[in-house]
Amino acid sequence: MALIKTVRNKTPQFGKNIYISENATVIGDVTTGDDCSIWFNAVIRGDVNSITIGNKVNIQDGAVVHCTYEKHPTIIGDNVSIGHNTLVHGCEIKPNVLVGMGAILMDGVVVESNVIIAAGSVVLQGTRIESGTVWAGVPAKKVKDLSEELLKDQIERIAGNYLFYSDWYKEE
Repeated sequence: MALIKTVRNKTPQFGKNIYISENATVIGDVTTGDDCSIWFNAVIRGDVNSITIGNKVNIQDGAVVHCTYEKHPTIIGDNVSIGHNTLVHGCEIKPNVLVGMGAILMDGVVVESNVIIAAGSVVLQGTRIESGTVWAGVPAKKVKDLSEELLKDQIERIAGNYLFYSDWYKEE
């Protein structure tokens, strides 16, 4: 069973149709929407500030979602995929975003809607990523505009796939 823990009198609140892996950890002031999945070894730690997660969000294996004490909550919009071993810290991710495997998003980052952040990218503190773009690198920079094909093939497909995959685990 997943570790769901109350901290500072705050208990995680979950929407409908949620899958949480047996070894995921969700702590404190965390709220999710509906149709979310939290995968193996993921840690969502709302102990020092709030974490708000929208609908149809998947937080993949080994990802860490945290926030900054009295400064930066973490807000994740609808239809967002947080890739394997990603670090999301004290930032805001608007709807329809794919954060690739191993990426790091630092405090104060704002990711507008319809964005792909490539695997392994490091988005530096306070960066604002404009809607409809693809970012990559260390430090991350805009590499191109997001095509309609990438939007459908990557962002929408992956978010839908993870909702589909989570049903396999609910049946067990």
